[in-house]
Amino acid sequence: MNGLAGPLHGLANQEVLIWVTNMLKDVGDNPSDEKVKEYVLKTLEGGQVVPGYGHAVLRKTDPRYMAQREFSLKHLPNDPLFKLCGQLFEVVPDILLEQGKAKNPWPNVDAHSGVLLQFYGLKEMNYYTVLFGVSRALGVLSSLVWSRALGLPIERPKSVTTELMKKTVGAS
Repeated sequence: MNGLAGPLHGLANQEVLIWVTNMLKDVGDNPSDEKVKEYVLKTLEGGQVVPGYGHAVLRKTDPRYMAQREFSLKHLPNDPLFKLCGQLFEVVPDILLEQGKAKNPWPNVDAHSGVLLQFYGLKEMNYYTVLFGVSRALGVLSSLVWSRALGLPIERPKSVTTELMKKTVGAS
């Protein structure tokens, strides 16, 4: 688990949460887009990155981010941290493109996940890496079970549907 606890992996959502929380303290509830832009530019001018934006592989908005955003729009639309994340979603990519700071200026899953964990009561950020590791392990283990059961090579769980697996093993 500790091997996952680097700033570009397991600690990434913590870094975002700390940054967004500090921003909220600085700009207040319901800040203007201009105030948010100023804070983002101040971060970049300070030699820091905007945490939660960019991904080594993805070249568009992370679909996991979008799933969390849609969930949050339905279940916590008035949460101040979520509202600020929504503003960042609208503001940050253009700033990063204009500044030439990122080939991929879109939000990744970490741009949002810490806010959800906080909202639902998991306040101890030290456990976020454990959740990250467990979720990774579940994905790998499900793939391992299918590969062992069917003699298949390791595949990402999303690469086959449950229907296809049922047909393959003759289940109904």
